[in-house]
Amino acid sequence: MSKFTVVEHPLIQHKLSILRRKEASTKEFRELVDEIGMLMAYEVSRELPLEDVTIETPVAQMTAKQLAGKKLAVVPILRAGIGMVDGILKLIPAARVGHIGMYRDEETMKPVEYMVKLPTDIADRQIFLVDPMLATGGSAALAVDVLKKRGASNIKFVCLVAAPEGVKALQEAHPDLDIYAASLDDHLNEQGYIVPGLGDAGDRLFGTK
Repeated sequence: MSKFTVVEHPLIQHKLSILRRKEASTKEFRELVDEIGMLMAYEVSRELPLEDVTIETPVAQMTAKQLAGKKLAVVPILRAGIGMVDGILKLIPAARVGHIGMYRDEETMKPVEYMVKLPTDIADRQIFLVDPMLATGGSAALAVDVLKKRGASNIKFVCLVAAPEGVKALQEAHPDLDIYAASLDDHLNEQGYIVPGLGDAGDRLFGTK
């Protein structure tokens, strides 16, 4: 069953409060998304499996721990998801990166996939699917469909701000998916924006507002 987790670490909550402010510059916004992405990855990776390995320290031989099993892939939903990738890679530099491009059809208001570029062994990897916003849940659900069609089964969705409507829709579409957010906000407005939210994450990241 899908698990929804709000990551309440004080540093994440502090930085999210600065990120939300309308006076935050593009530079500040970009840096904060990067930093919060890294902190979120720290929490989301908490359950990664470990294995014993024998190593030599300068003093003695010992049995230590290292990551075991499935390797990681970070897959941003374009374009705003790109803002979270570098922070995660600082923490897990060996992770591979894929990309899923989506746009919203202006007439149907449904997400449309326009680009998919993934590591060839994506089915064997633990995947962090990242997007700063979980609004209606449509793009996230379609992105998970894209990954599952290519054999992926070990997927975690990581966002900064989520709307209850999006969480519900994503859980109904993919009941096996774990969802992590820095905040569960109040609702979606008539334009599909999260309230109180932080505006359009893509525009604020890339200075296109």
